[in-house]
Amino acid sequence: MYKESTNVVVKHLVNRLRDVRTASNEFRLTIEEISRIIAAEALQDFQTITTNIETWQGPLDVEMLEVQKLVLVPILRAGEPMLTGILRTLPYAKSGFLAMKRDEETALSKLFYENIPNLEGKTVLLLDPMIATGGSLIDGIDYLKEKGAQRIVSLNILGAPEGIEAVQKAHPDVDIYIAQIDERLDDNKYIRPGLGDAGDRAFNTNA
Repeated sequence: MYKESTNVVVKHLVNRLRDVRTASNEFRLTIEEISRIIAAEALQDFQTITTNIETWQGPLDVEMLEVQKLVLVPILRAGEPMLTGILRTLPYAKSGFLAMKRDEETALSKLFYENIPNLEGKTVLLLDPMIATGGSLIDGIDYLKEKGAQRIVSLNILGAPEGIEAVQKAHPDVDIYIAQIDERLDDNKYIRPGLGDAGDRAFNTNA
């Protein structure tokens, strides 16, 4: 299943990302804000536990997300602002990291770093701003399944229909929550209209 956000605030923020005048710091903060919103959409049906808290009127039993069963895994480096944003809302969630790089000639991704906690019985939110061909996301899902993730949910900012279709074909059990689906991939496997390289724009590393 994939679900594109219909939230007008999300659409507004995505268009802020598209604007070439948006500076890197604002770009990162905007990704953080979008990520918090789509994470809230993705976790609407996530399991809760009854917790006793101390309020101004005394003890109270309340329902809280069972964050102990949640692991946030960004695909570095572009996924890092997504992690930062969601951790502001869910600071006690565990995190893991996957570092992957796209080969510009073949458009294939390569994993060159991982640090993943125990995923047994856990739901993983896999954080990757862009779904172009879907290759890096498919590889990331493959790896997390090998590590024993009970469930994987993909959170994304922007995607092309071709990449989303590829991910759904390879992993039909993985739900995708995405802020915006764009028109297509171009001949160079870039999203159109897109927003450029999310990692370069977030960290001001473009040439």
